[in-house]
Amino acid sequence: MGYKIAIGGDHAGFTYKNLLKEQLTAAGHEVTDFGPGSDASVDYPDHVHPLAKAVVSKEADFGVLICGSGNGVAMTANKYQEIRAALCWQTELAKLSREHNNANILCIPARFVSQEVAADMTRVFLETEFEGGRHQNRVDKIPVC
Repeated sequence: MGYKIAIGGDHAGFTYKNLLKEQLTAAGHEVTDFGPGSDASVDYPDHVHPLAKAVVSKEADFGVLICGSGNGVAMTANKYQEIRAALCWQTELAKLSREHNNANILCIPARFVSQEVAADMTRVFLETEFEGGRHQNRVDKIPVC
């Protein structure tokens, strides 16, 4: 059974976003594209805020955000108490972000990883379950009231 995936980012992540969208759809996931619609310069918060709200409201199970460095989209998404956006540049980091941190948004730095690594990280992120246990207590301490 597939997940509902929200995907978005900025102009630097546009090509990767479209590639991942195709791969996720082919894998049986329902994908909602929060933009941008081209590689023309945009302000990433305009796309991140609606995506993060979709994850918070459970309209999407997970989010994938792609920008040049991954930092801007991660910083914006993490403004929401219920969001745990993980900036990852290796598959093992994507796996650990799910296992140990129960991340619900994967942030990818398009200028620093190949398309193959981005696709592999996304697959592993979605296949990996949260371990709970000792990690749950830590995750519970992340929000600030």
